[in-house]
Order: sequence, then C-alpha cells, then structure tokens
Amino acid sequence: MSLSTEKAAEVARVLGESLPYIRRFSGRTVVVKYGGNAMVDETLKSGFARDIVLMRLVGINPVVVHGGGPQIGSLLEKIGKESRFVEGMRVTDSETMDVVEMVLGGLVNKDIVNLITRHGGRAVGLTGKDGDLIRARKLKLSRKTPDLDVPEIIDIGHVGEVASIDASVVDMLVSGGFIPVIAPIGVGEDGRSYNINADLVAGRVAEVLGAEKLILLTNTTGLLDQDGKLLTGLTAAEVDDLIEDGTIHGGMLPKIQCALSAVKSGVRSAHIIDGRVPNAVLVELFTDEGVGTLIRG
Repeated sequence: MSLSTEKAAEVARVLGESLPYIRRFSGRTVVVKYGGNAMVDETLKSGFARDIVLMRLVGINPVVVHGGGPQIGSLLEKIGKESRFVEGMRVTDSETMDVVEMVLGGLVNKDIVNLITRHGGRAVGLTGKDGDLIRARKLKLSRKTPDLDVPEIIDIGHVGEVASIDASVVDMLVSGGFIPVIAPIGVGEDGRSYNINADLVAGRVAEVLGAEKLILLTNTTGLLDQDGKLLTGLTAAEVDDLIEDGTIHGGMLPKIQCALSAVKSGVRSAHIIDGRVPNAVLVELFTDEGVGTLIRG
C-alpha cells in the first residue's frame, strides 16, 4: 500500500528536519534517564526501546539510567512489607535493600536490556557495583521541627548519594558499540549497597562522560511558569531566578537542580520531557519543536 501524496510529503518533511540534528549529534553521548509512565505502559516501552536503538544506528551514543520505584513498591507489597517514605524518599532497611537490588539490578534492568535487544540494539545491563561504577555515601536527611533548636537527623537506611563515578566501564561498552543500561545502586566505603535517586545518577554520569545532552523523562509536560505555560529554551541563570522566586518548587525542584548541575558542569544541554508522549526522545532530539523544557548553560 502506497502513501498518499500528503502523507509522503509529511514523511519527507520530518526526515528532512531531522537530518541537521543527526549530523550535529553523531558521535556524541546522550544520557537518558528512563522512568515514569514510559516504564510501565507497554506501547511507550516499545517506543522508547526503538528510539534508543535508532539513536545508536545514526551514530549517537545513548546511555540509559533507569528508576523503578513503582516496581519496588509492588514487590514489597507482595511480600507483605510496608513501604514508608520520608520527604519523598523510601525508607530502606536491609531487607528492603535486598528487594531494591533484586528489582532494579535484576527485573527492571534486564527487562530494559531485553526490550532494546528485541528491537535490534546491543544493550548491557549494569549496576553501580559493576566496574566500581558508582561510589556512594549514606544520605543524611535532616528536618527542622518547632520543638528542637537543631535540625532532627533522620536515618532512612540504605539511601545514598553519589560520591564519585568511574565511567571507564561505560566508555568501554560505548566504544564497543553497546548501549549501557544503568541501575542506580552504588557501593559505600563500608561495602554496603545504597539506593540512589536515578535523576542524580543520570546527571552525574552525564557530567563525567562529557555528554552532549541529559534527557530526563517525566510524567509532566515539563517546567511550567506561574500561569501554567511551558517554559523552554532557558539558561542556567534564568533557572536560578525561577528557583529564587518560587516558580520551581515541590517535586520538580530536584529534577531541575539535577539538570542545572549538569549544564553548569559542562553538559551542553539538559531536557526535561514528557515521557507520556510516544517517541518523546526522538521528538526532542530530532525536531525543531521538542516536547519539554530545554536548559542550556
């Protein structure tokens, strides 16, 4: 069945629009944080895998960092263990950490690897334990309370932050034509495993690799102003102002701070995009309009 004249013209327009971007990004590294609806909707999952494979086929080096909070919560519920959160972070005792490692490093990671492989890519799954990729330190959470003169220190267990990244194993995989898929689990100096926010890991990996772009998939349209309109094409200085005046707050703040840190550390641009849009990664990379908020240094 042949395309109609109108459809053929649209296909040609899209391909023509993408060509300058393919030329510009060929040979460059793009770090993609994969999470939200794009990880649970089957159509979006397949679309994401195809996007990643196509990026590699046109000469771009994609590196995927993934989350898996809902999947962790689901398995904890199945084994009868209650999920508890403090300021949005999962309280992670030793038993919960075992589940986190099983889900992130096993089930979720290998599902993503399998999806990419089924669509023609060559993916390899990693955690921060592989090749000493992610060194972690325990996250110290403090909270001010009216009853205390000094902030209360809250122990949330095996929750960490990035101490350092040794990306040599990632470089080796990329140079061999593989697509690294990284689960955000790090190792502390004490030898213990720590669960780390995937946005933070993606940002630090992008910084260490000198990536062209950091792309964070979310369940929102991007960063909105106080009138609910999408903001894009922002500079780091403009983002600082939006944080200062309270436009950026709540759950969006950690993502924006992660993106901001990346561009201030040499990543050319960071994108916060709507993962609910089919093929969102390709649309953001290869079209003039994009599907979210772009931040430049």
